[in-house]
Amino acid sequence: MEGMETFPQELVVLRNNTIEKVRSEFNKADAIAEQNTIRVLHSFRKAKIADYHFRTTSGYAYNDIGREKLEEVWADICGAESALVRTQFVSGTHALATVLFGILRPGDELLSLTGAPYDTMQTVIGFHQKSAGSLSEFGVVYKEVALNAQGLDFPNIKKHISDKTKMVLIQRSRGYSMRSPLTIQDIQKVCEYVKSIKSDCICFVDNCYGEFVEVQEPTAVGADIMAGSLIKNAGGGLAPTGGYIAGRKDLVELASYRLTAPGIGSEVGASLADNRLLFQGLFLAPHVTAQAVKGAIFAAEFFAQQGYTTLPLSTEPRGDIIQAIELGSAEKMVAFCRGLQKYSPVDSYVRPEPSAMPGYSDQVIMAAGTFVQGASIELSADGPLRAPYAVYLQGGLTLEHAIIGIMGAAVEVMTIKK
Repeated sequence: MEGMETFPQELVVLRNNTIEKVRSEFNKADAIAEQNTIRVLHSFRKAKIADYHFRTTSGYAYNDIGREKLEEVWADICGAESALVRTQFVSGTHALATVLFGILRPGDELLSLTGAPYDTMQTVIGFHQKSAGSLSEFGVVYKEVALNAQGLDFPNIKKHISDKTKMVLIQRSRGYSMRSPLTIQDIQKVCEYVKSIKSDCICFVDNCYGEFVEVQEPTAVGADIMAGSLIKNAGGGLAPTGGYIAGRKDLVELASYRLTAPGIGSEVGASLADNRLLFQGLFLAPHVTAQAVKGAIFAAEFFAQQGYTTLPLSTEPRGDIIQAIELGSAEKMVAFCRGLQKYSPVDSYVRPEPSAMPGYSDQVIMAAGTFVQGASIELSADGPLRAPYAVYLQGGLTLEHAIIGIMGAAVEVMTIKK
């Protein structure tokens, strides 16, 4: 029977020491999960969720009560007026793009307050290089304010907001960068600051990887609208696909016109996937997110003890589930992903290779032995093969699996001498 003896004794000792060292941080994550579970349960009870809300529908799906109740619950959880929760969203980027194209018009200005967005959003915007159908092709002006050493650069934000600034984009997660994610407190502060400069400026938060990491969501603290993916935190590991948008009712409605068609909006959209998976996944999301956060905390300390730069550190506040580990070489990035893949429940025999991916300018290495393809709430890791050669670990439906997978990654990294 295989157990911890599978791994080198030095890593087993390091594992045990790491768990003891971060136990208080684990307790904090569990406390947040409990508060968030109460929040979710309250919304389910308030909406009187019943078995008949779980049924699938077909065709136009007018008056789909399950879909309507799911969106009612999600809006309430987020402290928002309205929500759009659909399996018709193919990814988080699709949900984000739906907001941008639904609200912005030719001549409007979009200002990113968190520097350059991640690669797939750059193609949506038409940033750095032209991309067919992008915002820039439709005449939307894009500008950005880089983060400084302290995070958000408030003096520069004030300089860049003008009468033409229709919307500010706030990316909560780190993306493929070594910067810190934004906390809910950061988001509240910057939304209040933007409104003090231009009261009608729309504050839009990319909430991917951030749901349920803290006890509030951005729309509860001043964001006008936010969007994310259901195969990340919000789906609890059960959602088979989809994304969400939540926020002010008028803004969500504009986004719905982009998802379907003007005048139709949110009134249609069949629940072809079993709605039970979406409801049950949402109910589990606080607990599953906490498992992923604890896995990230463990990885931060485990690899820091081996001399690697990790961000955030195990004791630092977290705004997302992503753990960045700077490995220093492309070879170690590939080794890390191969080691993690070996300890996946699906496709464990697959040997990850760097490859080109749509929307990314560099080759990307990825480990993703997941039940739902590309689900980054399940244990996975990826990163573009470029300096500083950091791998981005996320997910973990259970802490136990996260620890085992991380140890498997460490074994492979140890074989690389560079």
